[in-house]
Amino acid sequence: MKEMARCNSSSVTEFVLEGLTHQPELQLPLFFLFLGIYVVTVVGNLGMVLLISFSPKLQSPMYFFLGNLSLIDLFYSSVTTPKLLGNFVLEQNVISYSGCMTQLFFFCVFAIGESFMLSVMAYDRYVAICSPLLYSVTMSPKVCNALGTGVFAWATFDALSHTVAMVKLSFCGDSVIHHYFCEILPLLKLSCSSTYVNELLVVTIGGFNVLTTTGSIVISYVFILTTILRMSSGEGRSKAFGTCGSHLTAVGIFYGSIIFMYFKPSSSSSMAQKKVASVFYTTVIPMLNPLIYSLRNKDVKSVLTRMMGKMCGLPQGTSLNQ
Repeated sequence: MKEMARCNSSSVTEFVLEGLTHQPELQLPLFFLFLGIYVVTVVGNLGMVLLISFSPKLQSPMYFFLGNLSLIDLFYSSVTTPKLLGNFVLEQNVISYSGCMTQLFFFCVFAIGESFMLSVMAYDRYVAICSPLLYSVTMSPKVCNALGTGVFAWATFDALSHTVAMVKLSFCGDSVIHHYFCEILPLLKLSCSSTYVNELLVVTIGGFNVLTTTGSIVISYVFILTTILRMSSGEGRSKAFGTCGSHLTAVGIFYGSIIFMYFKPSSSSSMAQKKVASVFYTTVIPMLNPLIYSLRNKDVKSVLTRMMGKMCGLPQGTSLNQ
């Protein structure tokens, strides 16, 4: 009874983040590695947002959603990477209870937002390829704004559900989070109260989100593939595949890392492997997305080349390779 009374309210005021590795010789090299990744992530995603915002050539629904994806990636990486960098240079990386709950909330917002934004982008490609004559009507600015707002609203609602349920738990005793940031499952392992509601939310909300996003992406690309295969022109097929290539690459990397993280048999997974998978989808993917879309997209490369040419003082129409 005394133990139950002691755990009725959270006695933990701060948590200790275990970090990625305990090997001292790896701390400094990993610090510079992830610092470089973070700098590339910020520059790449912020550059993509500014490029899309100020270039008249990129004012279309596809680039509207790409700009939103870049914005999500920018904040998504910023939620976890600064604390990860702190793990490499601080002897003990402490995060306050309120700071941990805040990090958990924003991590959920941007992780869920990323998956739904990729789903909306798949729908955009479906309309563009399968109903090109109705594209401007179907994907009007009003519809695009509604879809973008809907993604952020749903992600915020989900994140609030997880965070409020987590705040209601009691934490006492062990305060070491065996991860490098405040994620749901590592936090649940530290609770000294019932986590039934939290686990139910993970299964129901997580299951709904996975089925909704992956289902819509798969269905969209089934129709896209069917339409492309019916095209008589080889050039038309190549162009259609080209518009989907970047998105498919981003989807494959994002969901591939999540499958590796959550759908491996428990006997074959370790905390080290889970940390590596987490690093991939919280740190590496936000860095890769702007690179994928800038290197594989002719319009983005054209606008970027022209802007770089202006910055370098080259005459208009001059290639940077000349």
